[in-house]
Amino acid sequence: MALPCSRKLLRSMSSSYKLHCSNHQNIVNRSFHILSTASRDHDTGDKQSLMEYSIFKKAGFPLLGTRGLSTSMLSSDASEGSFPSELLSRKQILTPERKLGQLQDLVIPVTNFQNEDKGLMVLAGDVFDLPIRKDIIHRVVRWQLAKRQQGTHSTKTISEVSGTGRKPWPQKGTGRARHGSLRGPQFRTGAVMHGPKPRSHAFKLNKKVRRLGLKIALSARAAEGKLLVFEDLVLPTHKTKNIVSFANQMEESKKILVVDGGPIDENLKLATQNLHYVNVLPSIGLNVYSILLHDTLVMSRDAVNKIVERMHTPINR
Repeated sequence: MALPCSRKLLRSMSSSYKLHCSNHQNIVNRSFHILSTASRDHDTGDKQSLMEYSIFKKAGFPLLGTRGLSTSMLSSDASEGSFPSELLSRKQILTPERKLGQLQDLVIPVTNFQNEDKGLMVLAGDVFDLPIRKDIIHRVVRWQLAKRQQGTHSTKTISEVSGTGRKPWPQKGTGRARHGSLRGPQFRTGAVMHGPKPRSHAFKLNKKVRRLGLKIALSARAAEGKLLVFEDLVLPTHKTKNIVSFANQMEESKKILVVDGGPIDENLKLATQNLHYVNVLPSIGLNVYSILLHDTLVMSRDAVNKIVERMHTPINR
């Protein structure tokens, strides 16, 4: 009795399994058909095929054919029959412009006064690619101008003015105002009350803020394209015409600041001393105010390395 029951059970299971296999095969065939149709009609804009593809994807069926898809590189000398030309996209790819202030390393060409190609140089992003902050620049410039103010202005008080100490007239009986000295501020050649005295106008500014201001000034010149890197700043002669010819090649530059890494070359110093629009500084003296006064910054490769090393040095407290 058990044997006929098992045979019936096996026959029913086999029939259901065949039905399931056939349904599954139909689904797979349908999926391949939709995938091939969608890929073929993607450029032609067949909305019906794309709709079927989206409905099929939402239904949760496995996309068995997608894993086998790959991208190939085509060269200009490839044969036309290797890949259909109508399936290749002819749209122009637009690369977005680089955003400023992302702390990304910059690659800049290196030249010299003769405009010769000397290779490339990588500028540190944490020094030459910072977001521009005008408030930091303003604070650093005020600190610089206040610190360099001499503060030698002075006026004489009532004890320093020359004159007699005698009472000019009696206290009462003359009808005039009472006075005790002719050296007071109300008299001619008298003293100045609460006038300026020699003092220092400098105020404290944190080293981090000062260093950040210099980084922002360098980043601003690099973002404007007004930062030039030279292999070296050596001139063959001390003639001023060498610098004049170089400055004439730069159309939009009115004032140029030249920064060298070590001691200034003697020929460069003599060639620029008669030009009011070209100034030379060592890297140790580079500051925010000097960068802002000049619209073009020319630095040697050694100066860039020393500035980056200085910016990366920990601040001693």
